[in-house]
Amino acid sequence: VSPLPPQKPKSELVRTSLRLLTSSAFRLQSECRKALPVESGPGTDIQLVTQQVIQCAYDIAKAAKQLVTITTKENNN
Repeated sequence: VSPLPPQKPKSELVRTSLRLLTSSAFRLQSECRKALPVESGPGTDIQLVTQQVIQCAYDIAKAAKQLVTITTKENNN
């Protein structure tokens, strides 16, 4: 298991990956709320919301992979 990235990462690549991870997580939460019966109105396009959820999940996975790759390389140096 890789250690967590430092609180104030020195690497711009780590900062960029963390920003993508955080923004994607917030977007995912927002999109998932739109799919809830209470939140979704009659005009809600569930297919579009589903596509957005999938894109957010992909972005989260991409950012997590970047972080693992970067921190693994930094720890091996």
